[in-house]
Amino acid sequence: MGMQTGAHIVWDWNGTLFHDNDAIIGATNAAFAELGLAPITLEQYRALYCVPVPKFYERLMGRLPSDAEWEVMDATFHRHYVEHRVRCGLAEGAAELLAGWRSSGRSQSILSMYGHDELVPLVKGFGIESHFIRVDGRTGPSGGSKAEHMVRHIAALAGSAGIDPARTVVIGDAADDAVAARHVGARAVLYTGGSHSRASLEGVGVPVVDTLGEAVAEAERLAA
Repeated sequence: MGMQTGAHIVWDWNGTLFHDNDAIIGATNAAFAELGLAPITLEQYRALYCVPVPKFYERLMGRLPSDAEWEVMDATFHRHYVEHRVRCGLAEGAAELLAGWRSSGRSQSILSMYGHDELVPLVKGFGIESHFIRVDGRTGPSGGSKAEHMVRHIAALAGSAGIDPARTVVIGDAADDAVAARHVGARAVLYTGGSHSRASLEGVGVPVVDTLGEAVAEAERLAA
């Protein structure tokens, strides 16, 4: 990566760098169909989505899914997501922004709640892996918060590259990204192009932007 200037971006993947809204909705509705639930629109999803994910299902079902229901829905979601994601690509301008941040001598990484073994080849497939000093996906069960994963990610970055959490900005599309950033003493910028509506993001208390270009500019300001 060359000489670091201190500022570091931790990127979210799904709904941020990877524009997979169509795959998310298709897979979510397939999971709902397993329990006889009506399909939802992207607008409904973005208004109601939250983590832990079973709480999202509670908002739609009127109750928490049982453990057996959750296992069925989770497995169905991931199976259908893999089928739908092949038609999805990087968010508009993402590749250029990643290259520009790297060429300026600053560092960046990915932390995603998508499974690590699926994430790494997907990032490589887009030819962007060289822009990142670390790429971490979820290990362990799905559906939880990103906070504990962020602790491990930041600790690894501090140990390998001397990254300072105080000069780190998390860019993501979900309120949980801001919660995870706060958990480790980092800043956050939230992007409206993914899984949350602007109204739900604005209640978190961090900058909210409509493009990734604005997110990078805001990250540069916050990490200065």
